[in-house]
Amino acid sequence: MPGQAKRKRRQEQARQDRTATTCPADVEACWQVVFETQDYDDWQAYLRRIRAERTYEGESELRVDTLCGRLVHPTTYRLSVRLPGGVVAAPPAEG
Repeated sequence: MPGQAKRKRRQEQARQDRTATTCPADVEACWQVVFETQDYDDWQAYLRRIRAERTYEGESELRVDTLCGRLVHPTTYRLSVRLPGGVVAAPPAEG
């Protein structure tokens, strides 16, 4: 099909842009999502694990978001970590 290769390249570039987080040097900090789930038990287990392992130096560099759901959209729990300006972070690991 004409244009199929161009469309696939564009889709692949968009996917890569979504998975890599870049925090520009001219801003103080950005947030990168490191864990997201809709299961409350998984959420609690993940938080307990990172606290026990002391994965992050302090909880002040973490942001917890609870996106409240309705009947159609379930509640989503999201944990983000603060990145200083000018940092390029790897995509978050599946967890």
